[in-house]
Amino acid sequence: MDDESWALSPNTRKPLPELIEDKIRSLIRSGKFKAGDRLPTEPELAQRMAVARSSLRTALQRLQLQGVVEVMRGRGWYVRSTDVSEHDEPLVFDRRVSDADLMEVRIALEATAASLAATRATQGELDDIAKLAKLHQSASIDDKDELLQTDEDFHSAVVRASHNELLDQLYRSLVPQLRGYRRNSYGSSEVHVRSANDHNQVTWFLKRRDEGGARAAMATHLLGLYSDLVAQTGTPPGERATLTTYALEDEPRWHRE
Repeated sequence: MDDESWALSPNTRKPLPELIEDKIRSLIRSGKFKAGDRLPTEPELAQRMAVARSSLRTALQRLQLQGVVEVMRGRGWYVRSTDVSEHDEPLVFDRRVSDADLMEVRIALEATAASLAATRATQGELDDIAKLAKLHQSASIDDKDELLQTDEDFHSAVVRASHNELLDQLYRSLVPQLRGYRRNSYGSSEVHVRSANDHNQVTWFLKRRDEGGARAAMATHLLGLYSDLVAQTGTPPGERATLTTYALEDEPRWHRE
């Protein structure tokens, strides 16, 4: 490919990651990359576009959340869909919507996704989910970018395995809104160990096609993040929602403290 095909738009009103995102979209739209094609390595992409790898990775993660590309650990970035015209920007929520509100919605979405995945996931998808759980478990506690990425990869795989396109779109709209908090939440090895153990628990129920167990395990996992979040933001105890699950019931129930 000629160097000019990698030149970014001179539009200075857009942040650099968005310009990189636009360029990768245009390369896919033009047919230079097709569904299933492997993109050049991150160092090579950064060199061709003359950008920092941090900005490039942000752009790739945005495209991943929109379903345009996907990352395969140890293999690199691949084009997931060439239908880039239908992948809109992630939904931007009203600034008055709190992280706690977003987390409560995320719990509802992912608990449902886990239950559907237990029913609908292919064996290949279940194997991938198990591998992603192990990758998150083995991620270095000193590398927050790796912790966040492996965590997102696991959750995204579970949601995709629900085979519900609308649920997947809603989930991908939520994730960017919580990325800042989630990255900062990895402040100790205890948090990482808890997260990894919870992922393994979800995987255990998915492999056994246990719809109720998968739903409860995912909801309980996300409740831990939610509880940490409301504690940090100083939400009054009377306004916090606490999730409780019952062994003989599939549905988690909310109650006020």
